[in-house]
Amino acid sequence: MPGFRCLFWLYALPCLPLWAADHVVHRCEDLDGQVTFTTLSCGPGETLTLQPIHSFNPGYIEPMLPEAESHQTSSNKTRRREPTIVGRLEDRCGNLISAGQRREAIINRRIIAGMSQQDVESALGKPDTIKVRNSSTRYTYKTKKGRSAEVVFDEKGCVKT
Repeated sequence: MPGFRCLFWLYALPCLPLWAADHVVHRCEDLDGQVTFTTLSCGPGETLTLQPIHSFNPGYIEPMLPEAESHQTSSNKTRRREPTIVGRLEDRCGNLISAGQRREAIINRRIIAGMSQQDVESALGKPDTIKVRNSSTRYTYKTKKGRSAEVVFDEKGCVKT
């Protein structure tokens, strides 16, 4: 019969609830405010407070703070707004084309309104002739087949529409 008791406790021990594995430590505080933690009792003149110690349970997360309640008020209503662009580059041509359009035009050797003289030179190279009349500038490019292309810039140095 004693063998059956040992066998019973051997099987029952792992089935104990998790709180049975927790420990309690004595928190002792003296008159000067010094705190001591011990498993023994406190000394004379010290106040005793029981401090529970919870063992670590793998896979279990205990929140440190309770969940915050979210109340919808007039001050925290979400309003959809367009993002504010800070430090946007303003070119001389009034940002008629985006940086992506400008890059694509230069790569494809095309000239579109809103490009600067530097953009045109990046796309086509140095012009064969440059004519300046009043406030406009004309770049002339001659091809090998006898054709020529002319690009006209306004007073700001931008390709005219």
